[in-house]
Amino acid sequence: MAAAYLSVLKPHHTIHETNTNLTNKFKTATRLAACVVDAAPSTDFALQCNEATKDRIRKLFNKVDFSVSSYDTAWVAMVPSPQSAQAPCFPECLHWVLQNQLEDGSWGLPHHQPALLKDVLSSTLACVLALKRWAIGEELITRGLRFIELNFASATDKDQYSPIGFNVIFPGMLEYAENLSLMLHLESKVFSELLHKRDIELRRSYDSSSLELNAYLAYVSEGMGKLIDWKTVMKYQRKNGSLFNSPSTTAASLIRRHDSGCLDYLHCALKKFGNAVPTIYPVNIHARLCMVDNLNKLGICRHFAEEIQNVLDETYRCWLQGEEEIFTNAATCAMAFRILRGHGYNVTSDPVAQFLEQEQCNGHLNDIYTMLDLYQALEMIIATDQSAPKKLTSSSLQSLRQRLSGEFYPPNRFTRRIHEQVYDVLKFPSHANIQRVANRRNIEHCDVDNTRVLKTSYCSSNFGNKDFLTLAVEDFNFCQSIHRKELKQLERWVIQNRLDKLSFAREKSAYCYFSAAATIFQPELSDARLSWAKNGVLTTVIDDFFDIGGSMEELNNLVQLFKKWDVDVSTDCCSEKVGIIFSALHSTIREIGDKTFKWQARNVTRHITDIWLNLLNAMLREAEWARDMSVPTLDEYMANGYVSFAIGPIVLPALYFIGPKLPDDVVQHPEYHSLFKLMSTCGRLLNDIRSFERESKDGKLNAVTLSVIHGNGSISEEAAIEELSHRVEMQRRELLKLVLQGKGSVVPRACKDLFWKMSKVLHQFYVKDDGFSSMGMVDTVNAIIHKPITLTILGPQNWEWETT
Repeated sequence: MAAAYLSVLKPHHTIHETNTNLTNKFKTATRLAACVVDAAPSTDFALQCNEATKDRIRKLFNKVDFSVSSYDTAWVAMVPSPQSAQAPCFPECLHWVLQNQLEDGSWGLPHHQPALLKDVLSSTLACVLALKRWAIGEELITRGLRFIELNFASATDKDQYSPIGFNVIFPGMLEYAENLSLMLHLESKVFSELLHKRDIELRRSYDSSSLELNAYLAYVSEGMGKLIDWKTVMKYQRKNGSLFNSPSTTAASLIRRHDSGCLDYLHCALKKFGNAVPTIYPVNIHARLCMVDNLNKLGICRHFAEEIQNVLDETYRCWLQGEEEIFTNAATCAMAFRILRGHGYNVTSDPVAQFLEQEQCNGHLNDIYTMLDLYQALEMIIATDQSAPKKLTSSSLQSLRQRLSGEFYPPNRFTRRIHEQVYDVLKFPSHANIQRVANRRNIEHCDVDNTRVLKTSYCSSNFGNKDFLTLAVEDFNFCQSIHRKELKQLERWVIQNRLDKLSFAREKSAYCYFSAAATIFQPELSDARLSWAKNGVLTTVIDDFFDIGGSMEELNNLVQLFKKWDVDVSTDCCSEKVGIIFSALHSTIREIGDKTFKWQARNVTRHITDIWLNLLNAMLREAEWARDMSVPTLDEYMANGYVSFAIGPIVLPALYFIGPKLPDDVVQHPEYHSLFKLMSTCGRLLNDIRSFERESKDGKLNAVTLSVIHGNGSISEEAAIEELSHRVEMQRRELLKLVLQGKGSVVPRACKDLFWKMSKVLHQFYVKDDGFSSMGMVDTVNAIIHKPITLTILGPQNWEWETT
């Protein structure tokens, strides 16, 4: 008999409550402040925990807090007035440039990252050009030129992060500086290398017929000067009058040729931001979607359910209306699609597919965050969209994986977070990403500064800030403190029911509870977690009993006792083992049945006993096959095997504790059974693929060996595994389709989500080389249940985490 999913975990490792090998790498730093979250807060913590933090986050849903761009503001400042070429059209921008030079002579974001010197050089040169263009700020110009000269070597430094188009724009601005008679004393070797890089990039673009490359040249046209046809650039003008929603590109075009649409766009941006502009505008939809996505990834979205629902509804309205902000920006379109479809909204993947096709043509316009958004949207398309062209999805997936894994951004403090996020996305596919494990990784990789780079750097509190991180850590540690108490309660329950006396059974209480806490982590869902964990322990014990611990007489005795239900354990049990198992089953089912009445206002004990009886009958049938040396067909095996896989008693009773009412007509509905069968079939096949070598040596049947046997020599083990793996993929896709279905669905979404979350647990447990065996699993369980997270502030905009 194939073992339940917990069989992949080694039985002899112990979960330790303390970490004896603490990392000390941050402890020697000077700590300006520390936010140390109590690992055992009071029970009313959820009510008093930093409501001010939550309020500040809520306010961000109603406003977009976006940094202004020195680079883009300088280009807007260079636009001449329609009335006189000798006067600036936007004197307020020129005034902003005069007022915002930094102490070192540069312009850019305050406290800029050391790895972003190329960006600072570009911003500084643009501001110098703006001042020189209008013959103002001579002292500022001198200081700016001095900064450029001192840091010019960074322009070709491979260890520096390159903004989009830097190799075209910066040399172009240097040529413009020469035309304005600016005296720059630059190292000739570096200057020649810059021009050479620009020539290579332009030659590659000119030699290509790619529409995407033509768009790229238009996007960076401020660095092209007379090398580009400005009439061609205007083909990319959007309804709001902008070029690519970029103030700098729009301003550069307006300098070359008057256009009322461009002018109106810049006036609109300045009306919104005052006397300076951001590097991209508008960004309202994208910024709010980033908030939704990040709050979800950090595990704190439940605190902002109403605000998030409003964002989703508004985004869907904009989607249906064909809002340009969504459909002209790859990142916004990809994120909107993924989040909306993930919440059950009916949105087509066609717009995302268009961006994916462009991405295969080099994707010059896309930064690494955009590629991540496209990759995650593609995962959603593959998981839910059967009509998507296989050629597009497979080639796009390969292209994006190569680009993301091959990005050459050098490792440093700025790019480390990007590399960590890329690593997580590539290593943990969405269908095998356990929620609480992912939450912890995202907290650890959270970038409080969250600086991003297009043509220049920018940041937004909507993307992430210290409030997000503080609340996420406090919430994680609060939930974890509850989980530790519940695990101790579970361990006492094991002893009280004498399950520890069964020497044949694997001791899996920590692992069973881990799968519950990592899936249903909210404090108020304690009943669901304990139901899940207790039934997980019982299914593991009974699986071992039917597999190795019991004789056929004992197996039949247990099944018959269960059918009778009201029995005298002292006389009707044929052995002590049967008595212990039946008593534990009997008392636990009654306990869970009593608790469900409080949630459901009806008695569901009969349904829970039916779930268990179906499992016992399925396990008994497999034992009879083994005894009689019968070889069932693959269909017979699977019809029984999805039940004997033993996750019915784990998931189905827990549904009663999730929140929504589950009347009997829903529980008996075909949709409910389909969700269970699809989830269980995935698990059964994943188990059999992973364990067939071991089970073959033990003389046990599973789906792989049966496929080979009934193939009569025409099917190899490799071919059988490939076919069954494809079947897993199809079952998983159908499961997610049911979970996301809105119209016509009778099972509440919160309940459907639990089937999908268990599917994720199963896929993660059965991924090869996944780290969920041996000590890797021990570390993961400790991270979710035992090790709190501590935040330490090391300096301005500089937070780190450590486990204690």
